[in-house]
Amino acid sequence: MSGLVYYSSESGNTDRFVEKLGIPSTRIPISPKDGPVNVDRPYVLIVPSYADGDGRGAVPKGIIRFLNDPDNRKNIRGVIGAGNTNFGEMYCRGAKIVAEKCAVPMLYRFELLGTDEDVVAVKTGLGQFWREKE
Repeated sequence: MSGLVYYSSESGNTDRFVEKLGIPSTRIPISPKDGPVNVDRPYVLIVPSYADGDGRGAVPKGIIRFLNDPDNRKNIRGVIGAGNTNFGEMYCRGAKIVAEKCAVPMLYRFELLGTDEDVVAVKTGLGQFWREKE
């Protein structure tokens, strides 16, 4: 299985979800002061959404900085979205944007911290996804 890269704000919701997965992963720093992250292998990116009512700000700035590096961008193979269904059409909007711009599939969506069922679905789905890529 190849890598998992994710961004999590200070709330830590996405971070806690990734911990439950038990899969080796790389966290994109919240602050640019913490330095860049470079990923030199194929990965799936977990993207939380923080859009306003018009969709502005849907993709966190840390993810934009990360994907602006051509080496990071060339290794993305899929996207998983995290969001809050209370935001209606903006639910997982950031992940949809990244998937479209990077021309990769949106593999899954989960709400907030994710449920136990989400954890199982993502682990199973990622295993299958990477086997099909081999």
